[in-house]
Amino acid sequence: MTEPRFLVVRLGSLGDIVHAFPAVSGLRTSFRNAEIIWLTHPKWEFLVKTSGLATEVWAVDTRNWAAVRGILARIRQHRFAAAIDYQGLWKSAAIPFLARIPRRIGFSSETVREAGVPMLYTDRVKVSAERHIAAQNMELSARAGARVCAGDVNLQVPEDDEKIVRARIAKDGTDEYIVLSPGGGWASKCWPAERYGLLAEKILEQLGLRSVINVGPGEEDLAAKVAHAAGNSQPIQFKGSVGQLMALLKNASAVVAGDTGPLHLADALGARVVAIFGPTDPARNGPYRRSGVVLRWEGAATTYKREMEPDESLLHISVDEVTSAIRGLREAA
Repeated sequence: MTEPRFLVVRLGSLGDIVHAFPAVSGLRTSFRNAEIIWLTHPKWEFLVKTSGLATEVWAVDTRNWAAVRGILARIRQHRFAAAIDYQGLWKSAAIPFLARIPRRIGFSSETVREAGVPMLYTDRVKVSAERHIAAQNMELSARAGARVCAGDVNLQVPEDDEKIVRARIAKDGTDEYIVLSPGGGWASKCWPAERYGLLAEKILEQLGLRSVINVGPGEEDLAAKVAHAAGNSQPIQFKGSVGQLMALLKNASAVVAGDTGPLHLADALGARVVAIFGPTDPARNGPYRRSGVVLRWEGAATTYKREMEPDESLLHISVDEVTSAIRGLREAA
């Protein structure tokens, strides 16, 4: 019997793609000879390929109508048995619908962020909104027939990227370092930049290690604030490709970040992480592999409202508390 041909849709973003990997791995494990095509944004094509889970990775920018028309034609030629939309947005659900894939699996209205999206699915899967995002994704794989809902994920970091990162870090006079990733999309879930700077000072004073500030697109001003607050600790500012970011995170002594893509990528790579959480719930959005420590004030209220200032709960997490968590991870290694 010929195994089915699946279209997996997860366009972005970094952390969400990482949280889809276990579910797609479960699909791959259950259907070892199946053709699995992963549709993503061009920005994340490289990342998806490093997972080795897809037979092919197709990229499309949904803001480009010509590109959308092209991908629809390509999908129709493949005659997929089913599409699984792990994203749950209009832009991700519309592609399998417009391509006329006969079976379209997605989340029910209780889970999706954009109203009305489930009307484009043939199979609407109801999951608990309190469960971890990765576990929610696994429910979609199970509906597609996966016998193993979660499989192993082994991201491959290109050796060339590892060499580039090692050389850049060595140029600044170090080979062991802590990564600080202060960004996070919306400010209300980000620990203040000034505290990251003070943390860099503590790391040098107490642990004798340099810090590397991961600078994402558009985060140059944020990184400058961290560096200014870091005084004489002289943290290294790092900006590079996705592959270079993977190499940086994988080889760090520890990674400190909030609820953001680099945190989840570091966790997937097996790095030791200190995750600083405020308004978002780590039980739902935290590091899936639990490869470190999650810090969250016990009085924090869960909310996903996007505010312009750090949530008050984050201010209850001190620099000393984070430093102690890093020390504990290194001692336990």
